[in-house]
Amino acid sequence: MTDERRPTGAWGGVDRYFKITERGSSFGTEVRGGLVTFVTMAYIVILNPIILTSGVDVEGNTLSFPAVSAVTALTAGVMTILFGLVSRLPFGFAAGLGINAFLAFSVVGQVTWPEAMALVVINGVLIVLLAATGLRRMIFDAVPVELKLAITVGIGLFIAFIGFVNSGFVTATGSASPPVGLGIGGSVVTVPTLIFVVTLILTGVLVAAKVKGGLLIGLVSGTVIAVVVEAIWNLGAATEHPGGWGLTVPALDGAPFGIPDLGLVGAVSFDLGRVGVVTIVMLVFTLLFTNFFDAMGTMTGLSREAGLADAQGNFPRLKSALVVEGVGAIAGGLTSSSSNTVFIESGAGIGEGARTGFANIVTGLMFLLAMFFTPLTQIVPTEVAAAALVIVGALMMAQIKHIDLTDFRVLLPVFLTVAVMPMTYSIANGIGAGFVAWVLVHACSGRAKQVHWLLWVVAAGFVLFFARGPIEAALGV
Repeated sequence: MTDERRPTGAWGGVDRYFKITERGSSFGTEVRGGLVTFVTMAYIVILNPIILTSGVDVEGNTLSFPAVSAVTALTAGVMTILFGLVSRLPFGFAAGLGINAFLAFSVVGQVTWPEAMALVVINGVLIVLLAATGLRRMIFDAVPVELKLAITVGIGLFIAFIGFVNSGFVTATGSASPPVGLGIGGSVVTVPTLIFVVTLILTGVLVAAKVKGGLLIGLVSGTVIAVVVEAIWNLGAATEHPGGWGLTVPALDGAPFGIPDLGLVGAVSFDLGRVGVVTIVMLVFTLLFTNFFDAMGTMTGLSREAGLADAQGNFPRLKSALVVEGVGAIAGGLTSSSSNTVFIESGAGIGEGARTGFANIVTGLMFLLAMFFTPLTQIVPTEVAAAALVIVGALMMAQIKHIDLTDFRVLLPVFLTVAVMPMTYSIANGIGAGFVAWVLVHACSGRAKQVHWLLWVVAAGFVLFFARGPIEAALGV
C-alpha cells in the first residue's frame, strides 16, 4: 500500500500504531491472518481441559471441564489482545501444553490445584522480573545466531510432527522398534486421516500457487468436507468408535452457545505449607525453565517467519514482548488455566500474511467469543487443523538455508536442537540440548573464549534441568 492509499482518520491512527502499512500488510490481511491463527489454536479450548481435568490433586480433587474450557478461552483472548497491543506482534497466546501436562501429572500429586496455580503465578512473577531487569534480554542476545536459526528450524519440524500425530498420520506402534509408524499397521485406514491428507494437498497447492488466503481456504474447505462426511457416515469420536475423529467431531448439532462458567478465576492459594522449601524450589525451577525457553524459542522462530527479525534474531519491542509473556504465566495461574505463553501455531497466521499486533486483536476477540460459542469452536476437526500445521512447519524449516553447517562445532548443536524438539515433544529440551552441546563442543575444541559467559550459566542450568529427576530423588523431594 502506497502512502497515497494509506488509511486516514481513526483507521489511519490504527495503521500507524500497529505499523500495518509500514510492514507491507493491510487490514484485510491482518484480519485473515488473525482468523487463521485462531482456527489453528482453537483446539486448546478443548485440549487444555482434557489435560488439566485428568490430574487428581493431593486431596483427591479434580477441575471442572466446562470451567477449565471457559477460563482457557478467556485467558487466551485477554492475553492475545494484550500482547498485540503492547508488542504489536502477531503472536497468539494460550495455555502452554508442556506446563499444563507437568501440572496435571507431576505437581498436583504433591499440592492442591489452587496451590499448583500459585506456583504458576510465582513462576510468572520471576519471568517478569527477569524481563524487566534486562537479564532475559541479555540471555537472548548471548545466544549465537546459528542457534536462533536452529530453534526456528526445530520448531518447524516440531509443528509438522504435531500435525502428523494429531491427524493420525503418524501413530505409536506400541513396540520398541519402530516406536512410531504410518497410520495403523503401516497404512492410512481412517477417514479422518484421509481428510487430513486431502486438506494437506489442497492447502499445499494453494500455498504453492501463492493464492491469497490459501491457508484459510484450505482450512475452511477441509472443515466443510469433514462436516459433510460426518453427516453421511456418522463416524463419531475415536474414543467411542475405531476410526472416528480425534479431539473434535465436526457435527452441527446441539446448542450453538452457552453462558461460560468462570468460577475458577481467582481460585489460587499461596498456603504452600504442606510441602517443603526444596520441593517448591524444584517445582518452580522446572516451570521457569520450561516457560522461559519455550517462549524464547517460539518468539524467535515466529519473528523470523514474519520477516521481523534482524540478522541476530532480534525483533521489534523485544523487551515488552518478554515482559508480557511473563504476565501470561501470572494470568494463567490466576485463572487456573495454566501458564499462558506464545503459541507456535501463530505461524499459521503469519504464513497467511499477518505481520502486526492487529491480527492479535482479531484472534483474541475470537477466543473471547469462543467462551460463549464453544460448540462452534469444536466444528473444525483436529485432522483439518493439523494440515495447516504441517504446511507452516515446512515453511519454517526453510530457514536452515541461512546456517553455515560446514563447521562441525555449529553442525552438532544445530542438529541436536532440531532433532530433540520433536523427539521429546518439547521446545525447551531442544534448546537445552543445543545450548549444552554448543558450550561443550566449543570449549573442548579450543574456542572457550568465544562462548558468552551467560551461555555457560544457561547451559549449567539446563544440565540441572535435565538431571532434575535424580536430583529430586537424592534430596528426597
